[in-house]
Amino acid sequence: QVKLVESGGGLVQPGGSLRLSCAASGMIVSINTMGWYRQAPGKQRELVALISSGGRTTYADSVKARFTISRDNAKNTVFLQTNSLKPEDTAVYYCYAQQHRAWGQGTQVTVSS
Repeated sequence: QVKLVESGGGLVQPGGSLRLSCAASGMIVSINTMGWYRQAPGKQRELVALISSGGRTTYADSVKARFTISRDNAKNTVFLQTNSLKPEDTAVYYCYAQQHRAWGQGTQVTVSS
């Protein structure tokens, strides 16, 4: 059974940073395409970033040059480093394992002064 557990969210001021983690079990992140998505109140869930099994990364235009997706194969964990956060980045962030169509429970990121 695939399980994804996100952590690292919180309240941060504009311009701040957070590092989100997604610990996976029941699957191997290094041979899967893993993604981070987010959903703000009243909006649809949207793609933030993807990392393929080969290490190729893809980002939404709104987060390019500010967010970085990476993985630690030894820890079977995927990360999302978020920098220069803006109030419009406020959302619940979800981890996604594409081949397994599995979602985590989400972690709240709130950017506010």
